[in-house]
Amino acid sequence: MLLSLALLSGAVGANTLPPLPEPVSNNAVAKVETEDSRYLLSFMGLGPGKDHLAVHNKVWALKLGQKQWQEKKPVPGSIEPVGRLAAVAVGVGRFAYLFGGYTVEKSGHEVSSPDVYRYDVQTDSYQRLAPMPVPVDDSVALVYQNRYIYLVSGWHNDGNVNLVQVYDIEENRWQQASPFLGMPVFGQAAGISGNTILVCDGVAVVAHLNKRRSYKGIAQCLKGVIDPKKPAKIDWRVIKHPTGKGRYRMAATSVGGDIVFIGGSTNPYNYNGIGYDGRASAATDAIWLFNGENDRWQTLKSGDKTMDHRGLLELDGKLITLGGMDNNQQVLNKVTVHMTSLEQFRANH
Repeated sequence: MLLSLALLSGAVGANTLPPLPEPVSNNAVAKVETEDSRYLLSFMGLGPGKDHLAVHNKVWALKLGQKQWQEKKPVPGSIEPVGRLAAVAVGVGRFAYLFGGYTVEKSGHEVSSPDVYRYDVQTDSYQRLAPMPVPVDDSVALVYQNRYIYLVSGWHNDGNVNLVQVYDIEENRWQQASPFLGMPVFGQAAGISGNTILVCDGVAVVAHLNKRRSYKGIAQCLKGVIDPKKPAKIDWRVIKHPTGKGRYRMAATSVGGDIVFIGGSTNPYNYNGIGYDGRASAATDAIWLFNGENDRWQTLKSGDKTMDHRGLLELDGKLITLGGMDNNQQVLNKVTVHMTSLEQFRANH
């Protein structure tokens, strides 16, 4: 069975989580657990203005059980402006770890940030950690053994990289793992279950004869198996794509041993939601479920069309996105609990 029926059943129900204080998209998200509480966190991102002035470094925290989010200290930064887009975050125990993102100047110039911070929600404080060897944004962050955090591919200032940069929480240092063997991309999505990584889609840079480069959505899925004895060694292999049509800025995580992808757009876009082809990008409500034991896919629909996500949070069997954009490229303050159809799952199984 690809995904437990109990899990799917638990994911169906009313959305009882309060909305964010204001709309935000392209925000880094994380879930952390203290001794007595659990928190959902939103870091930085893009406001409803969808221009360089709407890029911010605000932080909101929701203590589960409370009726509203609390604004926290903004994320510091080593470069100006301090607001950033396309950062990634993960929760490990009581701490959230934040990586990269890019700044947007009035001229439109963008710079990838090397910054890495550990955030403590209990003290509302940041500790600056060892910077990324190669600053990336629009990447993915994956936690292994509650110690290693893998950043796979992503954008560095002028182009994509094939790097897999690994941060060691215990030693506060970086190492390079086996390079990503797929086409280097930004805006991809990924999850990790056990020692198995799955990275799907994103946007590649395409060179042309006698004209400026362009950006193209890529349909690709690569499975990487981490060597438990050598965490920097990854066996990368191509996996059949579930649809043959790539998606951009999906939300992904692992649930019940499976890796789940939700939302995104089939038309890659700039941060304002307008595609690189000049057309407004539409969101999707598609759900992909991947089982790593048999490399098998199932596809469902959530009923909520969203895109422009930096992560998917799992909470008591529910799959949650914080903010994002809707099908009309409007920035959302909605905390979306993505529904899955148990009947449809049974019919397709």
